[in-house]
Amino acid sequence: MGTRANDEFKRKTSRPNEMWQTDFTYFKIIGWGWVYLSTVLDDYSRYIIAWKLCTTMRAEDVTDTLELALEASGCDSAAVLHKPKLLSDNVLYREVLAA
Repeated sequence: MGTRANDEFKRKTSRPNEMWQTDFTYFKIIGWGWVYLSTVLDDYSRYIIAWKLCTTMRAEDVTDTLELALEASGCDSAAVLHKPKLLSDNVLYREVLAA
């Protein structure tokens, strides 16, 4: 059984660039293949600060997207305070099918 995400964080943000959220998702385009979308979202404004469409799912792709977000936001650096577990939709889907 998968882990359910909270609707919101316990500590709410009070200004832009206080906390960013990243996401790396993938989808298949018929006739072209798999593509991977890396995004950085500002938690306070709920706007996508930066995004990158990738042909691979490498850590460097996420790093590139974070660099784009730093440039777009005007911030000099970002601290990574939490590294969540990577949950694959395929793994959860297989668990549901096996049940």
